[in-house]
Amino acid sequence: MKNFRIVTLFFLVILSACKLSLSGGNYGEAKTISIAFFPNNAALVQPTLSQSFTEDLRNFFQSQSPLALVQKGGDLHLEGAITDYRVGPVGVSNQTASTNRLTITVNVKFTNTLEPTKDFDTSFSRFVDFPSTQNLVSVETELIREVNQQLIQDIFNKALINW
Repeated sequence: MKNFRIVTLFFLVILSACKLSLSGGNYGEAKTISIAFFPNNAALVQPTLSQSFTEDLRNFFQSQSPLALVQKGGDLHLEGAITDYRVGPVGVSNQTASTNRLTITVNVKFTNTLEPTKDFDTSFSRFVDFPSTQNLVSVETELIREVNQQLIQDIFNKALINW
């Protein structure tokens, strides 16, 4: 029993020194994050996309990390723009589209003021397919939410898990 306590204590000390959160992020000495508004610079502009993407990104980082969200000057900083928003056919049956695809691309610049070697400027693109029998207007909000979550997870993984 004494050996078990010693081993357990050893592992607790090791884990606390790693600064690795239960959600999997590696934050180093960072305490704050600032996330700028992501404007929609795509040729096809969906009016609420910038606001929903930015707010979802901020909410995700707040809920999945111990980092405090600050207006500007965070230890970690995210900025960028939505660079593509497009809907097009991907599945064809009897010479008509059977499946459409919504694709959103976001360019993200990540700055780590404490560890500049972890900075990146990367484009992330994700999509979701939907039946061509569905009217885009009726499913667009849910499709955007789904693609946003995929993009945000990719950004979080690259910024804090170093994928």
